[in-house]
Amino acid sequence: MANEDKFMRPAEAARLFGVDTRTIMRWSAAGKLRSVQTLGGHRRYFREEVMRLWGEMNGDAT
Repeated sequence: MANEDKFMRPAEAARLFGVDTRTIMRWSAAGKLRSVQTLGGHRRYFREEVMRLWGEMNGDAT
């Protein structure tokens, strides 16, 4: 469960930014967000990086 808190699903990240999941995947491909792949082949994004990017895009200095 603690490991779940470390990562976000693509839909969670997309909802935070107000974009489509394909945008999140493009940002990942462009190097804006790192992701890991689960054993089942699903992508997960580091929550800390998602929040950092969200802060950068919203003028937050976190």
